[in-house]
Amino acid sequence: MKILKKILVAALIILVVIQLWRPEKNNAEYREVAAFIADTKPSTEITTILESKCYDCHSNRTVYPWYAEVAPISLWIADHIEEGNEHFNVSKWSSYDLDKKGHKLDELIEEVEEGHMPEDAYTWLHGKLTENEKEQLIGWAKQARIEIAK
Repeated sequence: MKILKKILVAALIILVVIQLWRPEKNNAEYREVAAFIADTKPSTEITTILESKCYDCHSNRTVYPWYAEVAPISLWIADHIEEGNEHFNVSKWSSYDLDKKGHKLDELIEEVEEGHMPEDAYTWLHGKLTENEKEQLIGWAKQARIEIAK
């Protein structure tokens, strides 16, 4: 019993100390998605889907839930956002050449079709894409892909 008590006290101390470590927040200006919006021309419905299911991890403007302030969850979320931005960041859209823009849209289509995006860890609390939302998103991305290729 003494060992269990020591382990619990040590775990509590570690949990308290880790709260002092704060990952950097991803909160740049939201307007940075303007080039992406201008090029891809999403409808109001698509914009709503992008804002609610994509931009938190794939733009420079993340809306953080309250639990993102609690370590180690904050570290896990920061890692997901960093990884998401490495793969596709709509805030950097204007820096992509035409081939890269087309490739990113192809990846978006593939990831949504295969059910990989949004990731399960995100959808547990934010909800999954409905089949209708998937169809709308894929249709819009295919059309945007065609327009980018012109």
